[in-house]
Amino acid sequence: MGSFLVLLGLLLFIAFVSFLFTGKADQSTLTEFTSRDVKPQNWLNKTGAWLSDFFIQRGFGIASFIFAGLIFLSGVFVLTNSSTKKLQKHWFWGTLIVIWLAIFFGFFTEKLDILGGTIGFEMNLFLQDYLGKIGTSLLLVFFLITYLAIRFKVTADTFKNLFQRASKDIKNEFNTVTDDVTVPIDNDLTAEAEDIKSAFELDIEKPTDEQEELAQETKPKPKPEPEKEEAEMTIEVEKVAEELSETDNLSNKLVEDFGQFDPTLELSNYKFPSLDLLKKYESEGITINQEELEENKNRIVETLNNYKIGIASIKATIGPTVTLYEIVPDAGIRISKIKNLEDDIALSLSALGIRIIAPIPGKGTIGIEVPNKNSTIVSMRSVIASQKFQKSDMQLPIALGKTISNETFVVDLAKMPHLLMAGATGQGKSVGLNAVLTSLLYKKHPAEVKFVLVDPKKVELTLFNKIERHYLAKLPDSEDAIITDNTKVINTLNSLCIEMDNRYEMLKNALCRNIAEYNAKFKARKLNPNDGHQFLPYIVLVVDEFADLIMTAGKEVETPIARLAQLARAIGIHLIIATQRPSVNVITGIIKANFPARIAFRVTSKIDSRTILDGSGADQLIGRGDMLYTQGNDMIRIQCAFVDTPEVEEITDFIGSQKAYPEAYMLPEYVGEESGTSLDVDINDRDALFRDAAEIIVTAQQGSASLLQRKLKLGYNRAGRLIDQLEAAGIVGGFEGSKARQVLVPDLAALNQLLENESQ
Repeated sequence: MGSFLVLLGLLLFIAFVSFLFTGKADQSTLTEFTSRDVKPQNWLNKTGAWLSDFFIQRGFGIASFIFAGLIFLSGVFVLTNSSTKKLQKHWFWGTLIVIWLAIFFGFFTEKLDILGGTIGFEMNLFLQDYLGKIGTSLLLVFFLITYLAIRFKVTADTFKNLFQRASKDIKNEFNTVTDDVTVPIDNDLTAEAEDIKSAFELDIEKPTDEQEELAQETKPKPKPEPEKEEAEMTIEVEKVAEELSETDNLSNKLVEDFGQFDPTLELSNYKFPSLDLLKKYESEGITINQEELEENKNRIVETLNNYKIGIASIKATIGPTVTLYEIVPDAGIRISKIKNLEDDIALSLSALGIRIIAPIPGKGTIGIEVPNKNSTIVSMRSVIASQKFQKSDMQLPIALGKTISNETFVVDLAKMPHLLMAGATGQGKSVGLNAVLTSLLYKKHPAEVKFVLVDPKKVELTLFNKIERHYLAKLPDSEDAIITDNTKVINTLNSLCIEMDNRYEMLKNALCRNIAEYNAKFKARKLNPNDGHQFLPYIVLVVDEFADLIMTAGKEVETPIARLAQLARAIGIHLIIATQRPSVNVITGIIKANFPARIAFRVTSKIDSRTILDGSGADQLIGRGDMLYTQGNDMIRIQCAFVDTPEVEEITDFIGSQKAYPEAYMLPEYVGEESGTSLDVDINDRDALFRDAAEIIVTAQQGSASLLQRKLKLGYNRAGRLIDQLEAAGIVGGFEGSKARQVLVPDLAALNQLLENESQ
């Protein structure tokens, strides 16, 4: 397309130039376009004659040359993959200039001419019928002034500065000519400085008499110099430049020549989703209900007074879902006494989910969290648009929602380093996962982060299929990037373990301790791609229902998950695991030890709350995105940001419609142990009992390792290797779980024929 537009622009330019010389002569040939006997004089023959007549004679006159230039420029923009915003600007202003020039040239002709073309001539006639010649000329001048003012920012001050500069130059010339002895020094600003001064409208005030006197008084007086000063001996220190190694010299030269490596260059025109894709709710923002506050305060004070507990002061902090009442009890009151009154206060307030924090960490107060009668929605748009998120310099920023004090809560997944989410069904886990993924999509380029999505429910994360070639990672042989089959999860997790080991090998060779140091070194061109080095994106593994995986696969899933959780932090692999069954056989001790950051949505029992958070509180939440977050210290109550399915769909559609990578990010290939291997394909490496084993299998027509163990009196490992070799030779089929393998050779004659063909 770019080449076509460049050549079309050149073709139009040649045709237009030729028309200036051959246009009149070719007028008679235009009516006989189909006849091959007629030969126009245009340099591009009939096509050139027709095109130039269409654009110049019947169009905009000689201003049509601008169209040829714009088409040529469009081709250059497409070829160089440049921003289309500038091109649109060029076309907008270019088209306006063409129209203005057509009318301007048509203004000077009494009859139809190629200067203004048919359009310029007809528009002139129309304008002059209503405005006359003077009105039309004034209108043209007005449009010219408007164009100069908007396009080139020309104002009256511009002409004023030009006039002042010209008058100063004349004055200086006059002084130079008339004064024979001395040439006056020009203390005025230079032309460039004058322009800058006028552009910024700097007002330079002259100092007052009092200021001048003060300056004279404070000015340091010169010390009388001695008539003869002894020469002081000075020592000159020679600075020796630090020697650079050969690799440092090379990398510095590469950076100097080409700049730092930019991982986003392949998708340099990628545009991040805009805030308009997220919904804005009318019920957003905190509304203060003074009557409700006063009523709750009176009931809290009254209930505590009934149990002889006095209060020194009380303060309320209103959040989107709950209001925190901070009370300072009288001296001598035991905290445990107030803590035990949790149910009594809930009864007096007739509210669900009263939670007492005794004491509030870092404060000398006791907190009572009371749900608001009318809670407000915390939209994803409000947290993404916040300054805290937009200006964050975190590696993997996540906007979770808003706290009780209505502050946007942003955390760094890279510092967590893994996140465990749990809660009962329908309390907001899937929305929370969508909020996490949306945050990263709004902040990180496709070159910087990749997602491995595991969705046993098959419906929660399917929308992210549209961004497969932008953000998702998958196994080389898998069709879908989002893993819904539990049997494929094991291979994916083991593949991530291989990726982790490979990355650690890269870090070891690069003498780096973590992914941030490694990528900084790679961007500075200090690591050679020929040595296996590459830019490493962050990988985020998201599992939507972990309990289902544990039920179906058990240790096979838990072991690689635990290994990744223990080791993968430094090389940029981070895990987010969600489950609706927070029991000890799902969230085991190994899992909990490696997931310090945890989010608890509402659960039904205190036991579940202790399993997730190692403390109570999650059983007293009110649901619908109300959650507790902890990173090993204090628990923070947050109202999770709400992002609906249509919003996620619009975001993924917007990203998916842009230019992408040729394929998803490929993880290393992993072959399971019991899936049969094709390693022993070399005939010379076969077991000495290979032929005997083949004859036994073909005779029995049953492909199993246990049969070989009994018949040949072998151990399990050797029998297993023989089965693998028989599979590689095409004698038995692939692994089929608990079933015996299929025997592919019908009889001993066919076996002999197969083995003879191999040996030839």
